[in-house]
Amino acid sequence: MERKTKINAETGKQELVITREFDLPLDLLFRAYIEPEIIEQWMGTKVLKFDCKKHGSYQLETTDPKGNKHGFNGVIHEYVPEKKISRTFEMENTPFGIQLEIYEFEPITDETSKLTMHVIYESVEQRDQVLKLPFAQGINMAHNRIEEVLRQLK
Repeated sequence: MERKTKINAETGKQELVITREFDLPLDLLFRAYIEPEIIEQWMGTKVLKFDCKKHGSYQLETTDPKGNKHGFNGVIHEYVPEKKISRTFEMENTPFGIQLEIYEFEPITDETSKLTMHVIYESVEQRDQVLKLPFAQGINMAHNRIEEVLRQLK
């Protein structure tokens, strides 16, 4: 399966730049990142809290196949509707530290849009650890799922 999501990871840097063009209008793509009901569908996670505004916060929880619960949380630092979300992201009870995520949304045409994710880790080592996981496959699958879920809302 073709990976439509592109990941740029420069050697020696503690960041990633992830880009994806979607066959979705900008407003619909943006909703995938701010509406709890849609987030739950494409992420396969439970939204415990989602206060999408500047200085807002969020808390998510997922259950693995063995029934163990895993939490994720963060604070929203910048929120510009249909343009930009800057937030922190933390996977609870893991060795991974807090990361900074900057999401930029842009229209390509009336029916297509682009997402650029700039993810900054605490260290180069931490970023490289994440890249050893099936990260690229996972983010591509998540982005494919966004398109599947949102096509139903078109």
